[in-house]
Amino acid sequence: MGHSQAQTFTESETVDRPVEGALSVIERVATAPAPEPLHHTTESFEIEAPTHLSNRRRMIIIFLIILCNLTQFISMFTTVAGGFKFSSELGRDVGPGQANWMAAAYSLTQSAFVLISGRLGAMFGHHRLLLLGGAILVVFSLVNAFCTTYSSFVAVRGLTGVGGGILMPNAVATLMIMVPPGKARNVTLATFAASPPVGALIGALLAGVFLEKAKWKWLFIFIALFGLLVFSALFLVLPHEVPVDREGKIDYVGIFLGLSGLLLFNFAWNQAPSVGWGRPYIIAIVILSVVFLAAFFIWEKSFAQEPIMPLTIFAAPTFTALLFVVLLTYMSVGISLWYMVAWQQLLRNWTVLQLAIGWIPFSIGASMAVGLAAWLIPRMEAQYIMAIGVVTSFLSLLLLATMPEQQSYWAQTFPAVFIGSICPDFVYVAAQIIASNSVGKREQGVAGSLIGTLNLYGNSLGLGIAGTLEVQLVKNGASEVTGFRAALYFGAALTVVALALDLAFVRMPKDDRQGWKSSDSPDILDSSIQARTTAVDGQRDQVSKNQV
Repeated sequence: MGHSQAQTFTESETVDRPVEGALSVIERVATAPAPEPLHHTTESFEIEAPTHLSNRRRMIIIFLIILCNLTQFISMFTTVAGGFKFSSELGRDVGPGQANWMAAAYSLTQSAFVLISGRLGAMFGHHRLLLLGGAILVVFSLVNAFCTTYSSFVAVRGLTGVGGGILMPNAVATLMIMVPPGKARNVTLATFAASPPVGALIGALLAGVFLEKAKWKWLFIFIALFGLLVFSALFLVLPHEVPVDREGKIDYVGIFLGLSGLLLFNFAWNQAPSVGWGRPYIIAIVILSVVFLAAFFIWEKSFAQEPIMPLTIFAAPTFTALLFVVLLTYMSVGISLWYMVAWQQLLRNWTVLQLAIGWIPFSIGASMAVGLAAWLIPRMEAQYIMAIGVVTSFLSLLLLATMPEQQSYWAQTFPAVFIGSICPDFVYVAAQIIASNSVGKREQGVAGSLIGTLNLYGNSLGLGIAGTLEVQLVKNGASEVTGFRAALYFGAALTVVALALDLAFVRMPKDDRQGWKSSDSPDILDSSIQARTTAVDGQRDQVSKNQV
């Protein structure tokens, strides 16, 4: 084993953030500095650089980490593409409003745990948390294979999403440590950013093949075995790790109150289409979620010594409006995807495999969009890049909502799928840049992790509200296709509101800064990680640039 190097950084050192073109923007979007402890007394941090690793071992680790993220998105999208077939096999042959948990369960818990798992990784080790997330994903994918009821199946999908939420931020944190700053890191992160749409396509294709050629349980056994192979290989090649912030503290009360409120609120909206809003327990859950969220804000404002979400962040220019734009847009994205699947499968009798093939343009378009958005950042004001993304979602929803019940795929579905593929990455890239520029240095991690959480949370929440609208219309005598159209028009209305908020309240010039503002105090660097899909701690990247 070679000698590993460590460099110490003190309070007197500053952090520069040069703008280096499209790939460096991808790097900044995939990473977000975590919030610094308010009462940290340590004078320095030591960040271990794994220089003892051979290039071959390093490349194997990078490849396996990208496979890990690919695996979780394969798992996630199997029940989006095959959700209606799974529901039918489990004795719940219903429409999208009542089968919505198939698409919503995974992303709900994934979004919640993305918010906190990076910080846990900084304290307990990113490698450990990455492998823990993988273990959860493998175990509950296997459990899914043996579920015999709809309720047990979607509950286990939610538990599988916990693994995805723990995995993702710590995967990127590990990549940040493995790959030194420069073009190689940017290309690595760009490849990592392409894994969600590619994983979604593979997941849809696998679901189609297994549902047509074998019993559906073998799909989840296959995912579990594939995940076991990938995560076991990663376990064998990962080096020893010293957590970067072993003495750090976590606002456990704030985490409990905040996550409980978010999870319960979303649960109520996604459960109500199936059981009806007349059920007392649904109303009770909504009330309880509001109580938890109110208690969270009171705790964070008045009692938390090191709040997980300092409320001062909402005073930042444009930031609150930005959060609503992101939430509303991703609600529309989830609605567009789920009701496109419903239309093709339930009204046009497509198989899951046919749907997966029809989904290929989205995967290609989304993979291209992240690079295009990053290229535009230094050339166009970010709120307009985000506006382009919102408009593409609106156009996609409008194309879907106005389709005849029976029509060729190429007439409106194909353009809707391809145009809609631009939205997620355009909005996400622009939102992360705006968030980063809107808040101070100490709030970077909170801002980045909120954006990363809201895109996943919005996907799930939108399905619940649209499902409520669709189910109620059908119960009152509307046709099935009318219910679908209403849900899609509702998604389009969300994009109109998001666009109005963006153009009226979100302001951010072209991103040509060369460092922190003088008003941003160069406090001690905290290397804790917070994340999305990919909103994770880029602090090490900036620290390493100082090394160079």
